[in-house]
Amino acid sequence: MQTQPASAPTATETAPTTGAVATLQALVAEGVDTIFGYPGGAIIPVYDALYDFQEQLNHVLVRHEQGAIHAAQGYARSSGRVGVVLATSGPGATNLVTGLADAQIDSTPLVCITGQVFAHLLGTDAFQETDIINITTPVTKWNYQVTKAEEIPEALAKAFYIARSGRPGPVLVDITKNAQMQTFEAPPYRPCTHVRSYLPAPRVRREYIERAAELLNQAERPFILWGQGVVLGQAEQEFKEFVEKSGIPAAWTILGVGALPTSHPLNVGMLGMHGNYGPNVLTNECDVLIAIGMRFDDRVTGRLDKYAKQAKVIHLDIDPTEIDKNVQTTVPVWGDCKETLPLLTTLVEPKQHSAWLARFQDYTAQEIDAVIREELFPTSEELTMGEVLQQLNELTGGDAVIVSDVGQHQMVACRYALQNQSRSHVTSGGLGTMGFALPAAIGAKFGAPERPVVAVIGDGGIQMTIQELGTIMQTGVDVKIIVLNNQFLGMVRQWQELFHQRRYSFVDIQSPDYVAVAAGYRIQGQRVDARADLRPALERMLAHPGSFLLEVMVTKENNIFPMVPQGCSVAEIRLR
Repeated sequence: MQTQPASAPTATETAPTTGAVATLQALVAEGVDTIFGYPGGAIIPVYDALYDFQEQLNHVLVRHEQGAIHAAQGYARSSGRVGVVLATSGPGATNLVTGLADAQIDSTPLVCITGQVFAHLLGTDAFQETDIINITTPVTKWNYQVTKAEEIPEALAKAFYIARSGRPGPVLVDITKNAQMQTFEAPPYRPCTHVRSYLPAPRVRREYIERAAELLNQAERPFILWGQGVVLGQAEQEFKEFVEKSGIPAAWTILGVGALPTSHPLNVGMLGMHGNYGPNVLTNECDVLIAIGMRFDDRVTGRLDKYAKQAKVIHLDIDPTEIDKNVQTTVPVWGDCKETLPLLTTLVEPKQHSAWLARFQDYTAQEIDAVIREELFPTSEELTMGEVLQQLNELTGGDAVIVSDVGQHQMVACRYALQNQSRSHVTSGGLGTMGFALPAAIGAKFGAPERPVVAVIGDGGIQMTIQELGTIMQTGVDVKIIVLNNQFLGMVRQWQELFHQRRYSFVDIQSPDYVAVAAGYRIQGQRVDARADLRPALERMLAHPGSFLLEVMVTKENNIFPMVPQGCSVAEIRLR
C-alpha cells in the first residue's frame, strides 16, 4: 500500500531544514505551481523532498531535459510567469544549454535549478561533473553556484527577481549535493526586491519623451514598429491607446504579434524577411520611425546600410544596450514601455494619417493578388500550409494559442494565424530552435489551461523532440498537434532553390508514420492528403477530448513569399 505524502513544511518561521526542502519552500513562496524536470543522481535530494510537496507543486516529468526547458519557455510565454526547470548535473545540465540560449535571446524568464556533485569533488572530473556555471555564463542573465545550504534561500530569491525584472531572461542556480542534504536553521523566506549594481529599468527622462512627441506631431509619414517588449511589459492597453490616438500605422515582429489584434485597422502586418509587402517597402519611405520594445534584428532590417536612412528614429526600450546597437537613434526613450507609452500618448496630437495608411493598403492589395489568395485559397490540387492555417482560423476564431516550430510552417503560422489577444503565439524567434514547438506547447497548455493550444510543426522539427509525446501520454495534457509534412527541410530547400541552383543537398527528409507513432503513445491521430478531408479532420481534432495529432501532407516545393533575400534592403522584398 502506497503511503500518502506528508504535509509540506512551511517557511514562516526559523526551523531546522535541509537545503532540498529550502529549495522547494522558495519555489512555493515565489508562487510557482508547475515544474518541468528530470531526476538524476546529483538532484536526488531535491526530488526526495519533492515527494512531500506534491499538493503544492505539480512536477511534469519530461523525456529529455531539452524538453523540460522548452516546456518551461512555453509556460512562461503563455502565462507571463517564470518557468521553472529541475535537472541533474553533467549531461542533465548541459542538455539545458540550447533552451537557455533560446530564452536569453527571446527574453523569456526562467529559473533553472541544477544539481551538482559534492563540493569537495568540484574540479576533480567526478562522475557527471561539468562546470555548468562557465558553460552557461554567455546564455544566462545570471547564474550562481551554491555550495552551502545556508545560501539557498537568498540565491533563489535573487534568481527569481533577476529572471522576471527589467528585460526578463533565464537564470541558473547550481546546487551541490552536500548543500541539498545539509540541515540548517532556515529563516522565513524573503523575496528579493533589490540587487546592488543591478538596475532592471532605467530612469525615464521626460525631455526625451517631449522630443519624441515633437517629432511625431510634425511627421507626415510616421510608422510604428513594435516587438515583444510591449507584451513583456504588459503594456498592451497602453500601446493600443497610443496607436489609436496617434493614428500611426503599426507593424510587428514575430514575437510582438498579438499585442494589437491582427484585425485592428492600424495593424498593417508583419515585419521582416517573410513579412508583409507594405511594412517592408514603406520602412524606407517613412519620415519618422518609432520602434517600441524591439531590437532591430537582422531579419527585420535586412541591410543596415540601406535601412530607413531617410527617417528620424525614436526607440523605446527597457534595455539601454539595445539602443544604437544596430540602428542609429535620433531620440532614445529608455524605460519600461508601460510607463513611457502613457507619457508619450499624453503629448501626441490626435491624428488620422489616411493617405499614408492608404499606401499600406495598396501594397496589401498587391500582396493578396500575388501571394496570399493562392496560398490561402489554392486552385491547385495539392494542399498548402496557408490553407491549413486559414481553416484553423475559421474554426478557432483566433482564440487559440498557436505554438510554432522553426521553418516554412513557422513563417506561414506567423503570417496567417489570427491573433485576437496577447500571448497567443509562442515560437523560437532569435535562436530559431527546431524541435521547440512540441515541448513548448505542453508548457503553454500548463500556463494557459483554459485556452486551446495548437502546435504547428514541420516534419523535420517534430522528429527532434518527438519523444515528448511520452510527456503528453503520462500527464494527459490536451495539446493539438498539426504536422505540416512537405517531405523536405523546407526552409533550407527554399534557399537552395533560390540561391544555390536547386542543389538540394541533404534536405530530402524521410518521416515515420506519425499517426502510428502517436498511437504508440496512446494519442489519437489522422493523416490528411486531400482537400475534402481537411476541414472535417480539423474539426475532429479540435473536438477531441485530449491530445490529437493531425498530419497534413502539403505540396513539396512551395516557397514562402514575400521574401527579403539575404544581403538586400527591406525595400527589395520579392513577391515571387
